[in-house]
Amino acid sequence: MSNALGQTIHAPGGALRRSAAERAANWLGDRGTLVTGVALAAIVVLFSLIGPYLYTASPYAIHGHHALEAPSAAFPLGTDQIGRDELARLIAGGYATLIVSIPAAVLTFLLGITYGLAAALSPSWFDKVLMRVLDAILALPGLVVLIFFSALFTPGTFELILLLGLTSWPGLARIVRNEAIAQRNRDFILATRQFGGGTWYIARAHILRVMAPILVVNATFLVGDSVLALSGLSFLGLGLQPPYTSWGGLLQTGLNLIALDPWWMILPAGLMIFLSIMAANLIGQGLLARFGAAR
Repeated sequence: MSNALGQTIHAPGGALRRSAAERAANWLGDRGTLVTGVALAAIVVLFSLIGPYLYTASPYAIHGHHALEAPSAAFPLGTDQIGRDELARLIAGGYATLIVSIPAAVLTFLLGITYGLAAALSPSWFDKVLMRVLDAILALPGLVVLIFFSALFTPGTFELILLLGLTSWPGLARIVRNEAIAQRNRDFILATRQFGGGTWYIARAHILRVMAPILVVNATFLVGDSVLALSGLSFLGLGLQPPYTSWGGLLQTGLNLIALDPWWMILPAGLMIFLSIMAANLIGQGLLARFGAAR
């Protein structure tokens, strides 16, 4: 009798605890990817943008007596082959990487949306012309195009933003065009036309609003793609030029000295590139899962 009474008394509390635990597990399962991505992005951004104010050593100062020195109290990430502080250079490289990659992703985003909407909302013959042009651009290998134009001139920050932005938009343009075509004959779009809504009003007020989840997800992926493309160019010596550097340039410098085993010149830069790309992809996947669940 007492056992039954005890079960009767304690069961509701246990059920409530189990229910709370299940809700917490579901919450973490749904948001874990997104939260992890945001946390990694915060680490990368704070390191690159706040780092120069916390670690004030110059990335350009040469300490001739400490060339190629392993990490120590004086140089937390060691020095390069001419004695420059690797931690200061890693922070400066992160700043340079972000101020190129993020604006380049924004430019890619705007160009892709504009081109895709222009194709979807134009007369069918013009849509076909734009799509054939897009097919021709997509047929070109992106890295080869980047290398070709980078080799024509010495790119600075502004030139790299333009180069990355002007060569990365076709994939997004195709996504936007296909989604806009799928939306343009829906009832509320046709009703808006009947009430006198213009093409670009419909695009701005209705189509873009419906496509917002897709656009947000792709915007996060574009940032990761820009970081990867810039790192690849810098690794090949076609990105930011000395004395400025980026993570790809630091990685290339370290690998040139691989016979001397300067792991402190290779691992930190490679890790920051990896974390940046991972953060962008996790945020994108998390947002995709959240928007998919909302539907």
